[in-house]
Amino acid sequence: AIDLGRQAMMVVLLVSTPVLIAGMVVGLLVSILQAVTQVQEQTLSFVPKIIAMALAVGLFLPWIVRHLVRFGREMFFAGL
Repeated sequence: AIDLGRQAMMVVLLVSTPVLIAGMVVGLLVSILQAVTQVQEQTLSFVPKIIAMALAVGLFLPWIVRHLVRFGREMFFAGL
């Protein structure tokens, strides 16, 4: 059971990585832009991050689904 939990956590980390990286990169770029222009609006960083993360989900969705389906198959058919 512990090994299955470890595998599940690894799959979650793997499939969430592209979306989190997209949000992190866009957040960093917006922060640099805010620092350079001295615009300190807190809500300015949320909209670009949400858009970038939604685009990353759309772009990586086939890859994410493949990994999740493969993991699900391994879980269902591992005992056979």
